[in-house]
Amino acid sequence: MSHHPPASAQARSRPDPVPYKFADLIAEPVVRERWEQVRRYFFLRESTYDMTRRCNIRCNGCYYYEGEKQHARDDSGPDQWRALMQAEKDRGITFVVLAGAEPSLVPERCQACFDVIPLGAIATNGLKRMPDEIGYRLHISVWGDDATSLATRNAKEMLVRQIDNYRSDPRAIFVYTFTPHNIDQAESVTRQLAHEGCTLTFNMFSAPVGYSGDLRHTPETLARTRQTMIDLLERYPETVVYAHYNAVAHTHSLGLHALFGCSYPRCNPSTDVGLGRSFRQYRTDLTWDRDAACCVPDTDCADCRHYAAGSAVVTARLFRHAVDPDTFQSWLDYVNTYLAVWVRDYPRGADLCPKPVPPPGFDLI
Repeated sequence: MSHHPPASAQARSRPDPVPYKFADLIAEPVVRERWEQVRRYFFLRESTYDMTRRCNIRCNGCYYYEGEKQHARDDSGPDQWRALMQAEKDRGITFVVLAGAEPSLVPERCQACFDVIPLGAIATNGLKRMPDEIGYRLHISVWGDDATSLATRNAKEMLVRQIDNYRSDPRAIFVYTFTPHNIDQAESVTRQLAHEGCTLTFNMFSAPVGYSGDLRHTPETLARTRQTMIDLLERYPETVVYAHYNAVAHTHSLGLHALFGCSYPRCNPSTDVGLGRSFRQYRTDLTWDRDAACCVPDTDCADCRHYAAGSAVVTARLFRHAVDPDTFQSWLDYVNTYLAVWVRDYPRGADLCPKPVPPPGFDLI
């Protein structure tokens, strides 16, 4: 598979404007304050970890049950995970993302990780409550209303059960994954979560390699999704943790790699600096493969619009966005949103540029 931007990316690109001086971009006090706030988190260095290959549901288009990682041994105990986390801490990892299959089925392993590296997040389906002692940010995956969850994820009354488990839990944020079939359900789900005092962010279904199902987005569903995201973040500002530039970047006709160039080892051969050097994606047997290392392994790179990928791919492109006030402030909104989604108790504040701005060098579509 080629990891270079497709020809369509070149056709849609446009020249970058002449950059402003950085001092001019942060001259406004509110912008300078936001810049100083987000830069304090530049110490974050992430890696991801499959905690178990077991799951309590089966979802159409699941990333975990693709590729070789699903066949790794799954017999490691808390002491082995604690030793791995200490080794990770020693090599400079400061933020961990625990995923799986389903991490809530092995809370003792998650606790061992938290004991050593207390900054991180867990991706979970939310059907089994994570013990309170595990203080990571919790991302509760939502793929539509309960009827759609039954059809797509084979789980009854899923949203009701997720809310019952995590209502008023400061660790939890719900993650609504847009597919071509659940765009019209996003408003009712957002309204329900708002009524329960929960917070919500957005994700895009990104097809696994070789996926032939009906969840892959089209230009029409990308456009509808973007408008829905913007409508919801404007109508439910206390509930939706998202920004206009997030909506633009994740619903563009081009994927994240074509727009920004992916920083993860799977696409990035460099080991000199950044994620190419530090990032690892560990399997359940505590091994990792650089050639497959990615925040969401086995995703089709050309179709990747995943919120976890963008958290690193877009935020790493500071200098590409430091070209004019709107573009830079949109980038700051994106980073600010990323930190609010991933870092527990991060004080997000209001967006600086509440309007759609195109990615640097590209049109808005």
